[in-house]
Amino acid sequence: MNALAQLGMVSELPSNNQAISVPVSFEDEDRKDYFVEKDGEKFAGTHLLVDMWGATNLDDPAKIDSTLCEAALAAGATILHSHFHHFTPNGGVSGVVVLAESHISIHTWPERDFAAVDIFMCGACDPHLAIPVMQRLFQAEQLDVSEERRGRVQG
Repeated sequence: MNALAQLGMVSELPSNNQAISVPVSFEDEDRKDYFVEKDGEKFAGTHLLVDMWGATNLDDPAKIDSTLCEAALAAGATILHSHFHHFTPNGGVSGVVVLAESHISIHTWPERDFAAVDIFMCGACDPHLAIPVMQRLFQAEQLDVSEERRGRVQG
């Protein structure tokens, strides 16, 4: 395990959820850039901001790590690494699951029953599919979700 393991929880192995072959030649002008084309727009990816109010299980880094990794796989993402830190005395957790397609990050405030989650994914992933997986653990009474298309191609 690398030096980050000493600082908190770190996943041991990357996932192989997506097997994608990308051309290596720089002369290949048609190589895939993993931008998304949807509703007549081309953009880098979808970024969801998820606020969870009235949530539970916000103070257990191991459960949060496994749930966010499961959520990433449900969305079709490839896990590269995860790292979570447990704060004291309030018990909050901050962490990130780094994906080949970007990331899922979380910051929790157990004393306020609140969690802030960012889900940013490019390519063929659907970040919306991560939310029900997280909701199983957190049981939030209220979910506020906003969506932004990042890296819109102009013209």
